[in-house]
Amino acid sequence: MLLNAGMTDANDLDAVNDAAAAVAAVASLDVDVDVLRVFCGPEGAGGNLLGVVRDGAALPGRAARAALAAELGFSETVFLDDAALGTADIHTPSVRLPFAGHPLVGLAWLLRSLGRPPAVLRPPAGEVAVRHDGDTTWVRGRAEWVTHRTTEQYPSVAAVDALPAPPPGEGWLYAWAWQDESAGVVRARAFPRRGDRIVEDEATGAAALLLTHQLGRPLDIRQGAGSQIRTRTYPDGTIEVGGRVRAETA
Repeated sequence: MLLNAGMTDANDLDAVNDAAAAVAAVASLDVDVDVLRVFCGPEGAGGNLLGVVRDGAALPGRAARAALAAELGFSETVFLDDAALGTADIHTPSVRLPFAGHPLVGLAWLLRSLGRPPAVLRPPAGEVAVRHDGDTTWVRGRAEWVTHRTTEQYPSVAAVDALPAPPPGEGWLYAWAWQDESAGVVRARAFPRRGDRIVEDEATGAAALLLTHQLGRPLDIRQGAGSQIRTRTYPDGTIEVGGRVRAETA
């Protein structure tokens, strides 16, 4: 789905230093945004909405990008700055991220669907290897690239499901419980708690990568209302995060 994005409300721009300039910059442009669902479940349900701006040059300024991400209101919006190099810039509605799993998986899937499958993507954190296995797109990163968040184990799936959105407290919380420990199946919910419009994150690749690092084993994570995230570990300390992607249609 392509959106014509125009800014109309400066109240969404608290995280932007020059809100008025950002509004003016975006309002003067028609920006094409592909909308995807990333980490869909086996039957295509769930998945976290993602905005992809394939022409990053259309919004070269950081303030304008932050404004667009805030206006779209998706968990993340990714800007492709160089298709040949795979250079990518990732924004939530309120902060810029050095690395995030769901925008990179989505971007890799989209480029492949357009006949330009990347071997590597390059967010600010570093080089992210990409591969495809059937209907699953995988990206490979490191736990130290993940911005600070707390993972907290709960005694049961029911306890995770019973949490309010968001739970009391401050800071990024990844709440999880074993659904089937022997099989590595995890039930998880994610709460950014950073003051923007994302009350609960439907699927979070970076948090899945961090939990995999902490547990030291591959995981099959069932998150949010119907999403699935797969992870794999490697001897060099890198971790793959993978899932299914589908395009939203108008």
